[in-house]
Amino acid sequence: MASPIGAARIGGYLGLTVLGALAGAAGSLVQGGWFPGGLTLALLAIAGLSYGGLLATRTRGGGMAPGIGWIVAVLLLTASRPEGDFLFSAGLGSYAFLLGGMAVAVMCATLPKVPQPGGPSARLGK
Repeated sequence: MASPIGAARIGGYLGLTVLGALAGAAGSLVQGGWFPGGLTLALLAIAGLSYGGLLATRTRGGGMAPGIGWIVAVLLLTASRPEGDFLFSAGLGSYAFLLGGMAVAVMCATLPKVPQPGGPSARLGK
């Protein structure tokens, strides 16, 4: 039986979602400005945030929350404006950022749960 979700856990998930949205917005600006280094930095930011959320909350939801915020922010920034302005160019780096960020967030969110420290041995007869 799963433990009930408390206000602290919901607040943590919301905080991770906001941090994911900020990482997505910052990564959108950085990945095009400094092409190879900026793209790597932006993908490492969402990977670290998703994996850190997984470790901090010890649930897959903690790893998924930053990814949701990241995807929402990036998808909102990909829409073109009526004036014709857009943030993403149609280059390899933009597609690598969009697809790579989604893949990294999904990989970090679906990692196996972190083992509990100090648990008894699973071997019988010890």
